[in-house]
Amino acid sequence: MSHVPIRVSTLRGDQKIEFDAYVKINDKYILYLRRGDSFEGPRLKRLKEKKLKKMFILGEDEANYRQYLSSNIDMAYSADSGKSIDTRAEIIQGAQQANVEQVMENTDNVEAYNEAKEGAAKFAQFLTNEDQAVGTILGMENLDKNVAHHGVTVSTLATALAKRLGIVDPKQQQMLSLGALLHDFEHFHSGLDIARPLAQMTPEEMKLYKEHPMLGARRVQDKKHFDQTVINIIAQHEEYIDGKGWPQGLKESQMDALSVIVASANAMDRLMTFEGVPRKEVAKRLMLSAVGQHPLQHLQMLGDILNQAS
Repeated sequence: MSHVPIRVSTLRGDQKIEFDAYVKINDKYILYLRRGDSFEGPRLKRLKEKKLKKMFILGEDEANYRQYLSSNIDMAYSADSGKSIDTRAEIIQGAQQANVEQVMENTDNVEAYNEAKEGAAKFAQFLTNEDQAVGTILGMENLDKNVAHHGVTVSTLATALAKRLGIVDPKQQQMLSLGALLHDFEHFHSGLDIARPLAQMTPEEMKLYKEHPMLGARRVQDKKHFDQTVINIIAQHEEYIDGKGWPQGLKESQMDALSVIVASANAMDRLMTFEGVPRKEVAKRLMLSAVGQHPLQHLQMLGDILNQAS
């Protein structure tokens, strides 16, 4: 009897499932939730508190799980679904996080990348067209400092910033959203503990940290299904416009314009998620400590976005 993994981030509390869901303990699959039941109440919360990323279903139920995902996502993107923006945003955030993990785990999988690419386009449109979407997504705190969740937050900030900058071309929005989602590709593989302030890292760890954009870009550079703009964002998201960033020390004129946006958004969420700076203080902290590293206009706009989301 074969089991296949499913992602906890794609599950909902209020909908009955048409498959048995298992947890894996010491190489044994233990039934956690039966077909026809739901994750309503504390069940799903307990899984997330334990930082469990995957559950399992029987291989024969994979089609039922796919249908469960499809119906949830279709409902979430429909403004006429009758569901609250909180419910819709939670599903969409979970789907984006799952897409990030799927691509990072399966770099060679063309289908996974294309699914994430299509999802990024829908995500960008959701954030652009729904007035409360940005604030609702940003309100989902990254309690376990998850890299994929960080990618969704950076994508949200970058897309909201792009809207204010007048970037309305759907293709650019899609590439920006996808690149931001996948920007920390190497962190998913390196084993470096990034869930802490940079000041706490040893010199050896900091060296590895500064190399992660280049190593991440190298990891996907030969994958023909990866868009070059996405690779550029992975490679350049830690660069500063004054040329003092890393790994290459590029100046703004040498960077992809979308990478500049992601770099600004990434700097802001790093302070919130990994450095522990309160949301209301992030923009001010960046403007004081990172003068010349990011466009001042970006920091001012991102500060407004965070204030409106509070």
